[in-house]
Amino acid sequence: MIHSRVRKTYAGHSLLSTSIVKSILKLKRAACWGWRQRGYRQRLRSARIDTYGAVRGRDLYCVRYDFIMEPVAMFRRNLLILGLSAVAGISLFGAARMVFPRVFAAAPAARPDDANAPVIRFVKNPEMAPPLQAIDLLGRPVNKENWAGKVVIVNFWATWCPPCREEIPELLELKREYKDRLEIVGISEDDDPPVSVLKFARQKGMTYPIVMATAELIESFGGVPALPTSFLIDTQGRVVQKHSGLYPIEGYNLEIRSLLGMPTDARAETFVDTGQVFLKNAANATELPGVSFKGLTADQKKRALRRMNTEGCTCGCTLTLSQCRVNDTGCPVSGDMTAQIVKDVVKGTKPARTPPAKGASSITE
Repeated sequence: MIHSRVRKTYAGHSLLSTSIVKSILKLKRAACWGWRQRGYRQRLRSARIDTYGAVRGRDLYCVRYDFIMEPVAMFRRNLLILGLSAVAGISLFGAARMVFPRVFAAAPAARPDDANAPVIRFVKNPEMAPPLQAIDLLGRPVNKENWAGKVVIVNFWATWCPPCREEIPELLELKREYKDRLEIVGISEDDDPPVSVLKFARQKGMTYPIVMATAELIESFGGVPALPTSFLIDTQGRVVQKHSGLYPIEGYNLEIRSLLGMPTDARAETFVDTGQVFLKNAANATELPGVSFKGLTADQKKRALRRMNTEGCTCGCTLTLSQCRVNDTGCPVSGDMTAQIVKDVVKGTKPARTPPAKGASSITE
């Protein structure tokens, strides 16, 4: 209860309207002033009045200027006081920010320790994703033009591929996590009919669109020698990374968060695509995995790379030697053939005519 020292008597206050209360308030003025208990000093007390007009409270007594307020009115007054206090506090805080801007300046985000922070890598000058217009297994259109503002994972897979089956739950988890900010498109390289692939997809709970692969679609992504292979596309429609084989979900999370501008403790680095994403860019490489150019002059190295970019590997991959070295660093065939080319260039031996790899031009010296 709230006491206010207003010069009003009980009987004259407008809030006290019930007849029972009025009768209670008709106490003798002398009794109200003079009654004390156990010698304590006269002090202000409060009375709570319910809707029936009954006075509540133990050892209740009156003083000359008691002011009794009904619960509803009291609640409204307290609410008003609370609101005014909040407005005043906000105003003072705003003024303090203006007067002391450095004190209230946001602390810079903690920079991850370079030694311990995970590293994510994106292409330095990424290429736009190849055009993709297809119909998924449910008859719905899949169009690259609808990917604007989203991170996209184009996943080449097959039902017969164990690593592909293993990563399906992780891809579904990513989709649940990022919802409409992430698009996943499965490209099935199965030889089975679409009905069989659809049955498998339903059994696995695959909710993202799945289209059947074609030779043209695979070629547009630069060839997909291994499964699973996923191309990561940023919000601007550019291919910024490729992952061949089973890739951990933790890595995807770091990459997706970074591309969406979300906080992450990872350290981002860039690299020049020399075949790591699109195999055709292996022709731009000046170094190849497992190939030593030690001892060659600049002109000799240039001639050796030219041959490696035009001669095809005979391991059956249908790639150039450079592409095979980038795509499969453990291939013994391309390893031996590139080593022989280096020896021939050093000795000045004229290369033998070999059929060029698919998509490669004939050798010109």
